[in-house]
Amino acid sequence: MSRENTSYKISKEIVTFAPFPTFVLNTQGIVTVSNDLCTKYFGYSNNEFAKDYLNNSLLSSLPEESWNRILLGKEQLRFEQVQLVTSDDTFMMATLITTPCELENESSILVTCLLDEMMTRADDTSQELIDLKNGLLSTFMVVNLDAEGFITHGNQAFLKTSHWTPKRIIGKTFWQLFPETAESAEIVETIWQTINSGEIWEGEVEKITKDGLLYWVHLTAIPTYSHIEQNYRYILIEKDITNEKKLTLQLEKIAYIDTETGLMNVHRLENIVTDMIEEGRHFLFVYLSIDKFYTLRELHSNQLDHNLIVEFTKRMKIYFQDSLMARINENDFVVITPLGEWFIQGFLTYLKQNPIYIGNMAVPISISGGITHSPQDQSNFAQLMKASLATIANVREAGGDSILSLSSETHKALNRRSVIEKRLLLALDQKNLKVLYQPQVDLQTGDIIAVEALVRWEDEEVGVVSPDELIPIAEESGLINNIGSFVIEEACKQAAKWKNEGLNLKVSINLSVREFRDKNMAKSILNTLEKTGCPANLIQIEITEKFALEAEAETSIINQMRKLENAGIVFVLDDFGTGYASFRYMQLLPISILKIDQAFIGSLLQSEKTQRLINGMVQFGKSMNLIVLAEGVETIEQRNLLEQYGCDAIQGFLISKPITELEVSNLVATV
Repeated sequence: MSRENTSYKISKEIVTFAPFPTFVLNTQGIVTVSNDLCTKYFGYSNNEFAKDYLNNSLLSSLPEESWNRILLGKEQLRFEQVQLVTSDDTFMMATLITTPCELENESSILVTCLLDEMMTRADDTSQELIDLKNGLLSTFMVVNLDAEGFITHGNQAFLKTSHWTPKRIIGKTFWQLFPETAESAEIVETIWQTINSGEIWEGEVEKITKDGLLYWVHLTAIPTYSHIEQNYRYILIEKDITNEKKLTLQLEKIAYIDTETGLMNVHRLENIVTDMIEEGRHFLFVYLSIDKFYTLRELHSNQLDHNLIVEFTKRMKIYFQDSLMARINENDFVVITPLGEWFIQGFLTYLKQNPIYIGNMAVPISISGGITHSPQDQSNFAQLMKASLATIANVREAGGDSILSLSSETHKALNRRSVIEKRLLLALDQKNLKVLYQPQVDLQTGDIIAVEALVRWEDEEVGVVSPDELIPIAEESGLINNIGSFVIEEACKQAAKWKNEGLNLKVSINLSVREFRDKNMAKSILNTLEKTGCPANLIQIEITEKFALEAEAETSIINQMRKLENAGIVFVLDDFGTGYASFRYMQLLPISILKIDQAFIGSLLQSEKTQRLINGMVQFGKSMNLIVLAEGVETIEQRNLLEQYGCDAIQGFLISKPITELEVSNLVATV
């Protein structure tokens, strides 16, 4: 059904006595008549109202096309939720109704302003929407954009923060709200492309006020589609987060900057180095450590501590200018630089030429340093740090006061160690470790009476990892407990299985003092015995002399050993004779078997002194009512001599190398 364009004849009285702010426009957009309510609510005098174009004042938030459509006077129009700009640059929400009319025979437009604050809505649904919008406008900064990114409106909260006025902001562009930097331009373009494709963009972004001040907002940019205009419009809903951002930056500064020196700390250094590695950049990682720092501090006054570090840092900044520098701890520093090794090593000479004085006294400073190339030597931050510490250790062992780099072979070994650590975690998770067993023979009967459980690992990436390589890495990385738990369970299951098959074989397990520092170690072993159905008297635990020496000073470890002994488990003192001479632990610890180290057995036939020493060890063990076991036996001559000394049992390649459980069963059957 079509609508006819109708022009109503009105009089000035209709305008004057209207219950809402009402005025009449001529076809040029000038007010010809207005009522007193316009002055009351909008603040414009009748003269101001009559002289000004309303699209520059009261109706400045209306889009230009809407203004032009009103002046055409072809149809009655209704505009919802229009923000009227008062004379004091504040907003009033209203619904505008424009009606073509004739006033004193002149074509005109009657404009009625239905102010929200003058009306109460009976429609609950509409009122909810109005309340929601008012809530958003009072809580957030809101900016409206047309399809081309021109600003058509900004609410009072936005104007207050951005320092714009309602009249000045209209017609400015979306892009003018942001700093003119390359980084900002990239972000703004992303926002525009996102909303221009009909999607919402949300995130934190930096903006700029009219007078050039920067502030931060959390921005939600929402596209809305107008079916009438067949185009998108956009709403920017913003929350000022400038204070929160400043606090975050301050906290980051505290978290990433060493306050005493102004250098970055190790956390910030790690982030930067990681980024540089990902970008494929080449650099030298220079680790510098002040030698005997705590001795220097003790010899001199406490003031030296502060002055020394500050003065040392000043010299670093001067010598390594334009390089990145970090403080790792009290007396350790890192320099990230592209400079050559010869220049880095010249820092020692520079320190001697520019000594640090406390009063009139020059402080003798010695520096141990390590140079690591990235990515040639090491390829991540953790490896760079480990390589540096290894270099520092080598330098200090050689006397210190030098800055060196490790050989390529040493770096390869460190890299392999790092890979082993990673792969070991995977091996433990996937149970890729296996246990082999080396038999022990009773010299009186010739029977195999026990086996030593030995962990073995062959990885598809790193190949065969020997126990001598595996155990130190496991201890350093803290994975030795995991390996111990794995071996204990496998050994217990195997001992129980052999017993069920009629083989009464004891199984020896090597455990470290670190594992026994876990107060639940004994309980865990007893639980494993119960779970696997293994009798406690089939399990032997081998400890080293180092273990014994440390254990004698820790009551909790001794108590755990006693608990296991009471359950039936036997303890073996492994590597006897290779540790520090102390027999006190023989009194304190529940040791039943003495195991002579293979280092002595290897030279048994070549040295009379060794023969007397081993004979003495055997007699010592006998005097303590201990079973004496010799490992590393490879020849009949060695066996015969040990048997002559009264040794109880032997272990070694003469009997068998470490073999699988099935091979053990077959060997027992043939003995």
